[in-house]
Amino acid sequence: MNAGPMAFMRGLTFPGGQQPVIKAGAVYLRYPRVIDYPAWARLRGESRAFLEPWEPVWASDELTKGAFRRRIKRYQKEARLDGAYAFFVFRYEDDALMGGCTLSNVRRGVTQCCSLGYWVGERFARQGYMYDAVRALLPFIFNTLGLHRVEAACLPSNEPSRNLLLKAGFRQEGVALRYLQINGEWRDHLLFAQLADEANIA
Repeated sequence: MNAGPMAFMRGLTFPGGQQPVIKAGAVYLRYPRVIDYPAWARLRGESRAFLEPWEPVWASDELTKGAFRRRIKRYQKEARLDGAYAFFVFRYEDDALMGGCTLSNVRRGVTQCCSLGYWVGERFARQGYMYDAVRALLPFIFNTLGLHRVEAACLPSNEPSRNLLLKAGFRQEGVALRYLQINGEWRDHLLFAQLADEANIA
């Protein structure tokens, strides 16, 4: 197993064509598929109380197969349009689904930037898996997508997420008041960013 932060990819025809598989440390990432539904629904369901304080309000049909299929179609469309890229995070040793990462709001032109979001199931939290996943995505963001900047945000009370971002090389740039609607309320967020020439990647 490759224990370092370097990522490898298979199928770099992009967007479209073969889908990338990204590996680093103890995890690998790939696009979500319809066949992932049982594992996704189980993990999200058992982690609901753990996740809800950090996420938008869940829809009434959040965990249904129909909603998941619509989610997958949206992911596919966004990737084709170079607007967003969603990945599921798996444990390398046993292929267990542990969480997800999304690169959203991809901006081209003079900006060349995207926003990073992530979630992890409760039983996999605080074990270093999401750090490996974020580090794995940096070469994809900067080398494959050719972006200049990646941004992220977290609630001030989310100390594990703040520590993860700092450890992964992000800088805290400020505070955005009432930045996102989380669990039904507009909440302040800490803002982080990392530039391509700051990233410690090959």
